[in-house]
Amino acid sequence: MKKLLAVLGGVAVVATMGVIGITNASAASAGTLVSGLNSKCLDVTDGSTANGNLPQLWDCTAGNTNQVWTIADNGQVQARGKCLDVANNSTADGGTVHLWDCYDTVATQKWTLTNGALLNSASGKCLDVKDKNTANGAKLQIWSCTNTSNQKWTLGGGTTTPPTTTPPTSTPPSTGGPGIKAVAPYYYTGWGNPPNLTTVTQTTGVKWFTMAFMLNSGNCDPKWDGGRALTGGADQAAINTIRANGGDVVISFGGAAGPWLEHTCSSASALAGAYQKVINAYGLKAIDIDIEGTPYNTAADQQKTVDALKTIKANNPGIITYITLGSGTTGPDSSLINRAAAAGLVIDGWGIMTFDWGSTGNNQGALTIQAADGLKNRLKSAYGWSDAEAYRHVGISSMNGITDEKAVVTLADMQTITAYAQQHTIARLTFWSLNRDRQCSGGYPNDDTCSGVSQSAYQFTKIIGAYKG
Repeated sequence: MKKLLAVLGGVAVVATMGVIGITNASAASAGTLVSGLNSKCLDVTDGSTANGNLPQLWDCTAGNTNQVWTIADNGQVQARGKCLDVANNSTADGGTVHLWDCYDTVATQKWTLTNGALLNSASGKCLDVKDKNTANGAKLQIWSCTNTSNQKWTLGGGTTTPPTTTPPTSTPPSTGGPGIKAVAPYYYTGWGNPPNLTTVTQTTGVKWFTMAFMLNSGNCDPKWDGGRALTGGADQAAINTIRANGGDVVISFGGAAGPWLEHTCSSASALAGAYQKVINAYGLKAIDIDIEGTPYNTAADQQKTVDALKTIKANNPGIITYITLGSGTTGPDSSLINRAAAAGLVIDGWGIMTFDWGSTGNNQGALTIQAADGLKNRLKSAYGWSDAEAYRHVGISSMNGITDEKAVVTLADMQTITAYAQQHTIARLTFWSLNRDRQCSGGYPNDDTCSGVSQSAYQFTKIIGAYKG
């Protein structure tokens, strides 16, 4: 099996990673949000724009910008450049309502003002004044809708549209503020006659790409494939082009062959430091951890990875984390999923590689759906999620055309997979690879330069690009 073809996988963010998108949504209406409990206003506590700030009820004050809220046309409720969000993607009664960076495809940031109730799209529950507290400083939660006064809200006090949402501080200025996308096919500079990225975007509309692989170059020091310089080379040139075209990248750590940072870094803090070095070098919004060998089979390396990602999420608010797993046709091994859940680590997207899995049949689309449902069930069991919430953390990483095992993922299979992604609003949809997304000029050379099936250039990319996660 080739070093890279055996490795590939993405999950999508995300953002979350649907993979998730910073929004510049225009405002449908704006003003104060007044509680039916006591006619007090929803207020940004202390005017703080820090992620995790808990909004409160407070006496309404004319001209107070902490009390001006926008119900945007995409359903977000925004104030001071942040969005009203349910902490930890909770859909349970009592889920804490806080402020967070705005991401366009996060369902817990979508609300509908209906008959005086502010309904959260992820849970169908109502914005609720906790314990019916009428004092200044009362906090908010979601709760099953009861049509009581502490769940009633009136929008009023003006219609001036405030400035659009400010992207997180981790967003590099060169990106132009695009959001994290669920669709990000793999692009590789190491071999395979890399295609022209501008042509790909102009042809397909796809602007986000996953770039691989970040490996250990010695002493827990990350470099591309463990050898190419972290910055300044062909990989950075590709990222610059992607961003100039209005997109961005997910950088993938790991692969089939190593040397994996997850194994060679001596501790979770050292591993987090290696991840952070790459995040800082490129101002990343999303990372993918794709380790298919020792680190997934060793309890110590699994725990090291989990603990490092907890540090990364704590130190980089809003960053989207993906983990990519090998899989059988009924779903992946659940050991790493269970370990993450036990540690309280919520990964934005768990992805499975739906190739190199011992099946050479001509039903790869159906088998991919079967495996993704298996992943959903493992997530549901580990995290205690509903079906809908578990699907929102599912990712699929396919392979276009002829696979290493000589199965064939057809254009029709990819359309089937994309329809499934749309049906269930999964976190991430990708494939290995963009370099292969073109018809061979002769026989299939098995060298990562073409798909081996009859197609137009970048047709697989265009198919998955239709997914609006």
